[in-house]
Amino acid sequence: KILLKKGVCSNYLCDAQPGLKVKMTGPSGKVMLMPEEKADTDYIMVATGTGIAPYRGFIRRLFIEDTPAGSAYKGLAWLFLGVANSDALLYDDEWQAVLAKYPDNFKLDYALSREQTNQRGGKMYIQDKVEEYADEIFDRLEKGAHMYFCGLKGMMPGIQDMLKGVCEKKGLDYDEFIGKLKKAGQWHVEVY
Repeated sequence: KILLKKGVCSNYLCDAQPGLKVKMTGPSGKVMLMPEEKADTDYIMVATGTGIAPYRGFIRRLFIEDTPAGSAYKGLAWLFLGVANSDALLYDDEWQAVLAKYPDNFKLDYALSREQTNQRGGKMYIQDKVEEYADEIFDRLEKGAHMYFCGLKGMMPGIQDMLKGVCEKKGLDYDEFIGKLKKAGQWHVEVY
């Protein structure tokens, strides 16, 4: 028996018919917007648990819905999702379908803390999975990629420590590096 888990709010909105009136409240601002000026922009999306919600919208806009941004998109959308175990993966069926149809433009990596081990033999947390690809991620950031973080705020200290370590290995000043990304509008954090 396969148990399919879906988000309550996300699925309600995705299943709503055009014209349905919906009252919405919540965070406002521009932190989690996707720049669409350049069709070759890479998006590196890091989520824990329900932090996956905005990325579902990004991926639908780029690969599922008929949008000008999706039709023109030539970059890489790379999703990292961290959860405790595989039965907690949200929207895996959607991610797998996009991956099968757009293998050159979509990349997917999971960090399953209770099922996988990191390179040091400990639990596989989101920062460990991102670190496995540090060279490629830093290269993409240097070329203008946007990096997003959404989910529990408890993930950020581990992410920041990992990035500091990678910067040190690369001879970069962490604060300068992150400051440059922020100034260029490439660094997006929405944690709670």
